[in-house]
This record gives sequence, structure tokens and C-alpha cells, in this order.
Amino acid sequence: TGDMEKAEQICELWIQAYPRAEIPHTFLSGIVLPVFGQYERAVEEATEAVRLNPDFSISRRLLVASYIGVGHLDEAKAAYEVALQRKLRHPFFHVDLYEIAFLENDKSAMAQQAAWSVGQPGIEDELLSLEADTAAYSGQLRDAREFSRRAVDSAEHAGEKETTATYSAMSGLREALFGNSVQARRSAALAMQRSTGRDAQYAAALAFAYAGDDKRAQTLTDDLEKRFPEDTLVQFNYLPTLRAKLALNQENASRGLEILRAATPYELGMTVSSTYGWNSLHPVFVRGEAYLAAHQGSEAVVEFQKILDHRGIVLNEPIGALSHLQLGRAYAMQGDTAKAKSAYQDFLTLWKDADSDIPILRQAKAEYAKLN
Repeated sequence: TGDMEKAEQICELWIQAYPRAEIPHTFLSGIVLPVFGQYERAVEEATEAVRLNPDFSISRRLLVASYIGVGHLDEAKAAYEVALQRKLRHPFFHVDLYEIAFLENDKSAMAQQAAWSVGQPGIEDELLSLEADTAAYSGQLRDAREFSRRAVDSAEHAGEKETTATYSAMSGLREALFGNSVQARRSAALAMQRSTGRDAQYAAALAFAYAGDDKRAQTLTDDLEKRFPEDTLVQFNYLPTLRAKLALNQENASRGLEILRAATPYELGMTVSSTYGWNSLHPVFVRGEAYLAAHQGSEAVVEFQKILDHRGIVLNEPIGALSHLQLGRAYAMQGDTAKAKSAYQDFLTLWKDADSDIPILRQAKAEYAKLN
């Protein structure tokens, strides 16, 4: 049902009844707490699971992932080294190592993890999807499309229907965020032909919303509400984000901000289904856009800075790169030209090798030129 509040309560009862069982701690750290965005607690639960059963590879892997979430990369690497010493293996360690390498800008280590995954069913597609996001993070959209295509092929080959659809929808959302509406709608529609699973449908709906196809976005949003009435992530993250974006499309920023209040306690949360954690801080990004639309620059600064301050959660998501640009717009709105220029420069430096035909890049360059 996706009801993580009840799941959490049951895990707590389980721990009381069976204090030496590692599994409820593992469920909390890997399934429940990431949805709430409670990564510090996830570290505590994973640590306890490891204490109770030092040779359970899943708990070890979740400890590494939780440390990444709170941005403690040295601790994440140390936890991995201990797992290695104990000869514990888990394919998703390679996802963690890729994410650490991305955060440390270690391109060689990223390439090493991607190379390891080739031909590994169920993990190759994850690394290809990460490569797609990394390419897009630097504005290399043509490369991102190719990596996404290969991720879809790999997931299809492994029989992962929902994940396949999610990759298509993620690709569509990326195109929409960057201003390529036609391509966005095409990818989102293709995703919905593949699967109407929860995460894929959310990504497709958000892609349609950003691409200006409000009718299809609204239909998918209403369907999500109807099909997942008890799902914590849907009710308190996905639906507020979608409805707020649709309100913005109708030039109703105050309504968007009001809708997003429901998401505040859960705004750092992410999915742990389909493909792990690709949708972190979407409510924050849309709230920042709403403040921009309402001409509240200082409030917008807070939201976009929040995204930049949580790199261990946001990782290589498109909104991680775009928040530099949005921060520049927010500072410009406040009349703080120096800080605006700095934020624009951060974005343009990040996208120095970007494909030149991306609409949002052209907009950013034109806006930056006006500041000088």
C-alpha cells in the first residue's frame, strides 16, 4: 500500500518483540526512512542492523547509502571497506561507489563502476541511468539520451517493466526541465505505454506538466490519487508537487505554495522503488519556482540553496544543476547583482561543455548578459 507510517510502527513493534533481529532495522533504513527523508535516522538503524548481524551484506550496503544521504562520504567509504574486508558483496555497492565518485568529481572512478556493471543483469541499467543523469547534469543532453536508451534496453532485457518505464519518464522529465517540450511529451507518452507503475506515472505526469501539457498531467495526477490513497510518497510528495506545478502553469503561485505545505515534512524524501532516489527534493524545486513566480526572491533563494546544500540526496539529478541557475534568478530578483552573477557563473561553468542548442542554456546566457 505504500503506507510508510504504518510500516514504521510495525517495525518498532517488531524491534520490541525481537530485539536481536536485524531485519526491522534494515527495513527502516532502506525502505521506510528514505521516503520520510530521515537519513540521519537511517544511518542509526543501519548501524544497529550491522551490529546485530555483521555479515548481512544488505545492512552493510544500506549503511553506505545512508552515509551518502547525509553527505558523510569518508564514513561511507570506510563502511564499504569494512564490508570488503569481510568479503561481503552486493551489486548496489557499485551504485554507491559511483555516487561517491560523482560527489567527489572523480570521473575515473565513475567510469570504473560503469564498466564493472556491463553485462550484469539488474545493475547494468542502474549504472547506465546514473551515467545519463551525470551527462545531463553537465548539459550533455545528446549523450544523456543515448545512456537512457541503453538503460531502457538493459532493463527490458532484465524483465524490469516498471524500471524500464521509469527510465523513459525520467528522460522525458529531463527534456521538459531543459525546455525541449516535444521530446519530453514523446518520452513521457512512451513511458506510459510501457507501464503505469507509481514512479513512472509520477515522472511522466511531471514531464507533461513542465512541457505544458496540463490536460495529460492532470489526468495522470488524478489517477495517482485514486490508485494510491494510502501511499505516503504519493500523497505527501508526488501529488503536492504535481498539483503545485499545475497551479503555476495557471499563473497561480499562491495556490502552488499553499498546496506544497503538505509536502514540507516529507520534502527530502525519495523513492526506493523502481530506480533508487532519482526524485529527491522535487517539492523544494517547485516551491522555489513558485516563489520566483510570486516575485519573492529571498524565499526562492532559501529553497534553491536547500537543494545545493543536500548534494548527498540530490546527487546528479537535473534539478541539482538547474538550482544554480534558479538561484541566480532569485538573487537578480532581489537586486543582488553580485550574487546573481556568481550563481549564473556557477551554472555556466558547470555547463561549459553543454550542447549549445538546449533552450534553457540559451535563456541562461541571455539573462547573464543582461546582468553585465
